[in-house]
Amino acid sequence: MTSEDVLEVFREAGALLEGHFILSSGRRSPVFLQKALVFSRPDLSARLCAALAERVKAEFGQIDVVAGPAVGGIIPGYELARQLGCRAIFAERSDGKLSFRRGFSIEDGERVLVAEDIVTTGLSFRETVEALDALPGEVVGGSCIIDRSNGAADVGCKLVSLAQVDFPDYAADDLPPELEAIPAIKPGSRGLA
Repeated sequence: MTSEDVLEVFREAGALLEGHFILSSGRRSPVFLQKALVFSRPDLSARLCAALAERVKAEFGQIDVVAGPAVGGIIPGYELARQLGCRAIFAERSDGKLSFRRGFSIEDGERVLVAEDIVTTGLSFRETVEALDALPGEVVGGSCIIDRSNGAADVGCKLVSLAQVDFPDYAADDLPPELEAIPAIKPGSRGLA
């Protein structure tokens, strides 16, 4: 599956949006990937995660646990784990920090893959890797459906993506005139109560 194939799946779900968007990082972009629309469709989730699972197996080998951040990493992490034949767990924010709760555990020697839907700055991804550092097991690498940073984000481990894109993004105080003329909306999940 190519990057364009992945974007076509997002188009099929009505999830590739154009306008003026506030990203979870606070930066602004004329393009937003509303991944919730993709992951609300099991057929599309399975198609994307099956292709990603093949890349993960080729790069990292056997995986015992897939771990992702809530909210964005829950569905793709679960489906990727299903495709890989292993367990899925997720980290949640507690007192401003990601941690694994709900009885989730990792055993000594288990090989852990971090999974995320879309990587932009890599912040949630790095926070998940940090939360895993408190547990036994070995983080062997990470995965995402779309790397919006086009390989530039520091995620704290080696990253395998299904697609890499380079959509423009801007500081809020340095917008091009075409974005300044459009009201900004914040459709993402960061900051959910």
